[in-house]
Amino acid sequence: MDLKVFFTIFLTVFVAELGDKTQLSTMLFAADKSVSKYTVFFAASAALILASAIGVLAGSLLSNYISESTLRYIAGIGFIVIGIYTLLF
Repeated sequence: MDLKVFFTIFLTVFVAELGDKTQLSTMLFAADKSVSKYTVFFAASAALILASAIGVLAGSLLSNYISESTLRYIAGIGFIVIGIYTLLF
């Protein structure tokens, strides 16, 4: 395992997840006194693992048909579009 790649991915995903709607919804579930905090933690963790697995699978499949540089451009354009949409709406 390449630790440099590992920590780059870890930090990127960690920073991206801080303060986003996923973390906010998890905090709301954890604030409910009748819900086990372990249940919230394990359910939220399982959901993030599954979403990440789908991302890895999709990236692996797409890389068979589209070059890495093209995928980077598509991802960059996607982030710009989402940013513009967020600013406008």
